[in-house]
Amino acid sequence: MKTLLSLCASLAWGINCVLIFYAVYNVTVALPALKRRRTPRTFAPQKRFAILVAARNEESVIGGLVESLLAQDYPRGLFDVYVLPNNCSDDTAGAARRAGARILDCPGPIRCKGDALSYAFDLLLETGCYDAFCVFDADNLADKGFLRAMNSALCGGAQAAQGRRDSKNPYDSPISGSYAVYYWMLSRFYNQPRSVWGLSAVINGCGFMVSAELLRKMGGFHTQTMTEDLEFTTQCILQDVRVRWVPEAVLYDESPLTFAPSWKQRRRWSTGLLQCGKLYGPRLLGKALRERSLTALDQFIFLLAPVMQVLSILPAALAMTLVLLTPNWTASTLLPWALQSLLRPALFFGAVTLLGAFFTTLLERRPLARMAKAIGYYGLFLLTWIPINLLCFVKKSTVWAEIKHTRQIRLAELPNAK
Repeated sequence: MKTLLSLCASLAWGINCVLIFYAVYNVTVALPALKRRRTPRTFAPQKRFAILVAARNEESVIGGLVESLLAQDYPRGLFDVYVLPNNCSDDTAGAARRAGARILDCPGPIRCKGDALSYAFDLLLETGCYDAFCVFDADNLADKGFLRAMNSALCGGAQAAQGRRDSKNPYDSPISGSYAVYYWMLSRFYNQPRSVWGLSAVINGCGFMVSAELLRKMGGFHTQTMTEDLEFTTQCILQDVRVRWVPEAVLYDESPLTFAPSWKQRRRWSTGLLQCGKLYGPRLLGKALRERSLTALDQFIFLLAPVMQVLSILPAALAMTLVLLTPNWTASTLLPWALQSLLRPALFFGAVTLLGAFFTTLLERRPLARMAKAIGYYGLFLLTWIPINLLCFVKKSTVWAEIKHTRQIRLAELPNAK
C-alpha cells in the first residue's frame, strides 16, 4: 500500500512539473504581446492571386464572401476567385457563380477540405498563371485591404502567411462570443508574439496565403489529417519555412451559436491536433534537437495542447486516489480536502479566464456590455475542451460535419470592418 501511495504521489508531482513548464513556456513566449509592431513595408500591387474557397452546402453565405472578395482594393485583373463545391445538396455552385466566382467542380469523393484544396492547387499550379493562393472558408468575409496586405507580404519575401481572423457574429450568443475572444487571444497572444521572437505563426483554417513557389517545392498541397491548416503549418516548419503573421490582412469568420455544433467543430480540431502530433511530433522534436530549431520546438509544444489539457485533470484524480487509499478515511475528512484541492484550482482558473477575456475585449476595443455574457462564459468554453480531448483519445472524429448558417451577414454590417 505504501508503495502504491508513493507511486501516485510521485506521478502527481511529475505531472505538475510538466504542466508548470508548459504554462511558464507559453506565458514567456506571449510576453511581447503588447509590444508595438513595426509598420511593415508596403509594395504596389503586382502579384497575381488565385483565391480558393472549399464549399459544402454554403448557398446561404457564399454570395457575401464572393462579394467582399470582388470588392478588394486591388487591381481586378490580378486575382480570380474560385469556389470548390463538394458534397453539396443545395445550389452552392449557382449562388457562387451568380455572385461572380469561377467554379471548380471536384471530381471523385472529397473527404474533407484538404482534399478539395489539394485538387485545386494541383490544377491551378499547372497553369502557371498565379504567384500565390489565398484560402477562405465560405462563411468568411474579407476586409478590402486583404490582398494588398498579402501582396506586400509576398513581395517582402513571405512564402506563407496568415491573416488576422476576427468574428462576424461576436454578439449573437455566449458561444459565438467565446469564439471571438478565442480568436482575439490567438492573434494577440500567440501569433503576434511569435512574429516578434522570429518564430512561425500558425495557419488557422482560413485567411492564409501560400506562394506557388513553395507549393511546387513541396510537391503540392497534400494533407492527411482533419486539420489541414495545422498540418500544412507543420510541413512548412519542417521545410524551414516560417509562416508570417500579417495582421493587416483581416478576415471575419462566422462562429457557431450553440453548444452542439461547437462541440462537433472543436472535436474535429482536437482530432486533427492529435493526428498531427502523432504524424509529425517525432520529426519536429528531432529537428529541434539536431538543428537547435526553436521554431520546430515551439510547434512541437503547440501540438501537445490536447495532451496537456487532459493531463491537467490527472493530479486531482491522483490526489483523490491517494485519499481513498488512505486507511480510515471518512466522508468528514474527504469533504474538506475535496473543497480545498478542487475548488481552489477551479476558482483560480475561473478568475484567470475571466480577467483574460475581459482585458482582451478591452484591448480589442469592443463594447463590454455586449460581450458580458461571452466573457462570463469563456471559462466554461475552455473547460469543455477537456472532455472533447478525452473523447478524441478514445474515438477520433473522421467526418467533416457542416455547420448550419442562420443568417446572411454582409461586410457593411460589421462595425469594425474597413
